[in-house]
Amino acid sequence: MENKINFANKDEFYPPIPTKGTKRRRTNFLIQLFNFFRLNLKIMLIVVKGHS
Repeated sequence: MENKINFANKDEFYPPIPTKGTKRRRTNFLIQLFNFFRLNLKIMLIVVKGHS
């Protein structure tokens, strides 16, 4: 008999589990608020450069 490998059960097919720090950064309101304003500032700089 041939040795068959079941590829569906390999670890590389499952998503990585987020660490404690990653969960904190994703759910912390102040960090998300900071990221929101930072992204808006980047977008506004691109728009302003395009209009000059």
